[in-house]
Amino acid sequence: MVVRVATVAFEGIEAAPVEVQVQISNGNVVFNVVGLGDKAVAESRERVRAALNAAGLALPAKRITVNLAPADLPKEGSHYDLPIAIGVMAAIGAIPVDALGNYTVLGELALDGTITSVAGVLPAAIAANGRGQGLICPRESGGEAAWASQDMDVLAPASLIQLANHFKGIQVMGRPAPAMRAQTGAQPDLRDIKGQESAKRALEIAAAGGHNLLMNGPPGAGKSMLAARLPSILPPLSPRELLEVSLIHSVAGQLAGGALTDRRPFRAPHHSASMPALVGGGVHAKPGEISLAHQGVLFLDELPEFQPQVLDSLRQPLETGEVAVARANHRIVYPARFQLVAAMNPCRCGHALDPGFSCNRQPLARCLAQYQARLSGPLLDRIDLMIEVPAVSAADLMLPAAAEGSAEVAARVAAARRIQARRYAEFGLPNVGSNAAAPGHIIEDVARPDTSGLALLREASERLALSARGFHRVLKLARTIADLDGAHTVTRVHLAEALSYRIDATRQLRAA
Repeated sequence: MVVRVATVAFEGIEAAPVEVQVQISNGNVVFNVVGLGDKAVAESRERVRAALNAAGLALPAKRITVNLAPADLPKEGSHYDLPIAIGVMAAIGAIPVDALGNYTVLGELALDGTITSVAGVLPAAIAANGRGQGLICPRESGGEAAWASQDMDVLAPASLIQLANHFKGIQVMGRPAPAMRAQTGAQPDLRDIKGQESAKRALEIAAAGGHNLLMNGPPGAGKSMLAARLPSILPPLSPRELLEVSLIHSVAGQLAGGALTDRRPFRAPHHSASMPALVGGGVHAKPGEISLAHQGVLFLDELPEFQPQVLDSLRQPLETGEVAVARANHRIVYPARFQLVAAMNPCRCGHALDPGFSCNRQPLARCLAQYQARLSGPLLDRIDLMIEVPAVSAADLMLPAAAEGSAEVAARVAAARRIQARRYAEFGLPNVGSNAAAPGHIIEDVARPDTSGLALLREASERLALSARGFHRVLKLARTIADLDGAHTVTRVHLAEALSYRIDATRQLRAA
């Protein structure tokens, strides 16, 4: 007799169905696991053996064969331990066989028989619910699995013994409740920033439209402080966005305790990060920082210190909102719709823009050009706002805290985002929630300037030699500024402000 237990294999954030087939037959005493599994799957034999012994069950002195079907699909990870162990237990009569057909199972086993948490429980639960099955997962992941459906049967045992007792009717497990991460501590507030009023304005515009932002200024001017306060003015995740973000973090194993949060992700990798760390990849093609920042912010401090190849790898995801990780045996696509916020110094020493500064190494213009040439032109062309953040004077630092903080700015940002969501829903684009993510042909309709604005845009496009991408990004930025003002039409004033943020981008684009 062959016992069959349903589980999954992960392909990006999708959970493909896998069937664990267990057969115990006469023959040489051996425990084989076949089906194109990796090293973690091969080692599951010893974990299963030790866990069953801890539960008081001894493997029979027979030939045990475990097949992971389909056999041509690569299997990775330790979450196959629990379905293999349950299949063996059913084959030797320790639990009823007919109870397993209604569940998808995943979990890692410790040597003492306890079931430890694994990555990917949320996509596995959604896939199981789509097939009309329940889910058996570790206790630590039960709160994560419960989000898949209110009517779904979820079992979250702590050990093999507890699961066996449940199937025998000795001990009944309750359904876990969906877990929401408690918000610990207050977020940094914009009220802490003294001076830098123009930078605050640019940060508000970037938040309102989901635009990419580059801050250029000397060390200690407050660039990192401004970026750290961006999450405090961003609106919370919508239910659809929350599901997308949670699926990625679940596959990456970064849902602490299986609890979800509606705060937008904020990722700030170090400038020594490699290309697989940033865009995803590695042996198991895991999601990178840009996917973990999906529907949130990716902050790159000291932008020119990143490897040029790593920065250029962001160009395609910035346009498409997804990243494809290709390997020899499979290709995985992860969502990567993130908002890029970057900070940089104007030169190596960082003081080239200070009044009266003279570089001792080489002419100042050459020093600036060489350092800024680390950034490629196509990458700079994808940045909507580029601002200079000057040094803050002692007089500014001695001023009292600003009257307006993150709460007031967040209210204006949320109002602008609601306008954008309604606008694109009317165009049949419910998944587009910001101007930055809108298609170009839609922007040409919704951001069409008035007569004077068209004249200004035509003249500026010729003088600045805007690319087609730059042209559309100026329109998107102007549309966001108009939304913040509550204006239905994009006027010359809105376009003038949008172009002012693009002039510095054009200057650096030519220097690069």
